[in-house]
Amino acid sequence: MQQPVDGNAAAGPLAQFFGRDMTAAQGVCAQCGMNGPLGETTVYGPAPGTVLCCPNCDNVLMTLVEAPGRMMVAMPGLGLLETPVQGGR
Repeated sequence: MQQPVDGNAAAGPLAQFFGRDMTAAQGVCAQCGMNGPLGETTVYGPAPGTVLCCPNCDNVLMTLVEAPGRMMVAMPGLGLLETPVQGGR
């Protein structure tokens, strides 16, 4: 099994899907309720995809998988994902 790294390692795939830096976005774990930035999650990957887990309970928060011509994201363990709107509105 691959050694986990911090959530900042997922910056590239997150930005590719969301179109901007998401490491500061706040996520709430649906299992334990921990609230924190995606940059502080535990990340496994990158092959065959990138998996972001809760650093408190190891619940799978999000998976990102890239395939030819598309990217797929599942967020089974996120109770909430919050990020400021660009421009402050």
